[in-house]
Amino acid sequence: MIIGVPKEVKTDEYRIAVLPVGVEELVSRGHDVLVEAGAGLGSGLPDHDYLKAGAELCASADEIFERADMIVKVKEPQPEECSKVRSGQIVFTYFHFAASLELTNAMIQSGGTCIAYETLRDDNGRLPLLTPMSEVAGRMSIQQGAKYLERPQMGRGILLGGVPGVAPAHITILGGGVVGANAAKIAAGFQADVAILDTNLDRLRYLDDVMPPNVNCLYSDRYTILEQLRRADLVIGSVLIPGAKAPQLVRAEDLRLMNPGSVVIDVAVDQGGCIETSHPTTHSHPTFIVDDVVHYCVANMPGAVGRTSTFALCNATLPWVISLADNGLEKAIEQFTPLRAAVNIDRGNVVNKAVADVFGLPYAASL
Repeated sequence: MIIGVPKEVKTDEYRIAVLPVGVEELVSRGHDVLVEAGAGLGSGLPDHDYLKAGAELCASADEIFERADMIVKVKEPQPEECSKVRSGQIVFTYFHFAASLELTNAMIQSGGTCIAYETLRDDNGRLPLLTPMSEVAGRMSIQQGAKYLERPQMGRGILLGGVPGVAPAHITILGGGVVGANAAKIAAGFQADVAILDTNLDRLRYLDDVMPPNVNCLYSDRYTILEQLRRADLVIGSVLIPGAKAPQLVRAEDLRLMNPGSVVIDVAVDQGGCIETSHPTTHSHPTFIVDDVVHYCVANMPGAVGRTSTFALCNATLPWVISLADNGLEKAIEQFTPLRAAVNIDRGNVVNKAVADVFGLPYAASL
C-alpha cells in the first residue's frame, strides 16, 4: 500500500501523523510511504530523518493525495484538502464530524473512506486514539487557564494556588473523563481548590479514591453546575459523547453568574462545545470575551506542543496504520473489530449513527 503523510495546514498545527520509526516499520513490511517535505519540522523532526527511515519526500500535498492509497493525518481535512480526497481513498485522522456539516458533506461528496481516530473503541470500550491527545489537552487546559487568569490577559488577576493568607483559585471541571481527570491532577498540583463534576457515580467514586484532598468529586446536575459557576474562577469544559455533538451544559445566560474576568476553557469545542457561547479559536487568536468572561476555545490545543503530542499520538496510532496497510480496509475490519466503529463515512455513505443523527443524514448501518 502507498501511505501518504501530508504536512498539516490547519492554523498553528505543528504535529505530524507518522514518526520516522513508523515509516521504517511500514517500509520494512513492503509499503511505500510518501511524506511531504517539511511536514515534521514543527515537531522537531527534519526531512533527513524521514529519508533515512525510507520515506519518499514529496514537494507538495497534491502529489501525496494523487498517489496515496491511504492518507494519514492529524487534523481533519481543511477546505483546500477536501477537494484532493478521491473516491475509494482512505483518510485516517481526527475528523470530529459532528461539529461541522460542511466537512461531513465534503467527505461524503469525495467518495473517500473516512476513519476517525476519535471513534475507534477497543474491546474494553476505551478510546485509545483519543486518549493521548485528551491527556495533553487536559493538562494544557490548566496551563492556559493560569495564563488567562492573569490581569494583562483580561483575567481576574488570580494565582491558581494563592499564597499563605490568600485563598487559591476555585476551578470547576465539567466531565470526569480523560481530559477532566488530567486537568484535575494538574490543578491539584497547583494547590488550587478543585471541583470535578460527572454524572457517572462509579467514575466519581474512582476519582475520589485517586485524587488528592483538594479535589472534590460532585454529581453533575443543573443546580450543581450553577452553584459552581458562581464560585468558579476557571471552568474547564471536558464532556464527551464519542462521535456526537457535545451537550451544552452552560447556557449563555449562565455566564452572568460568573465573576468578571473569570475564564472558561472549552476543550470540547472540537465536538461543538459544552458552553453555549463557545466557538472555535486558534493559537494565534485564542480568546474572546462574552459578558466579561474570557473564553479560550482553541480546537487543536495539543498542536501547540507538537513534539510531545506527535510522539504521544503516533505511539497509539501506528499499530492501526499498520493493520490497515497490511490487510486493506475490509480484512482489517474483519480482524480488528475496533476499526469498524472508527469508519464514519464509507464511499459516500454515513456509517456512524451519531454523525447521521446530528445532521439528519441517511444512515447506512454497516460497511
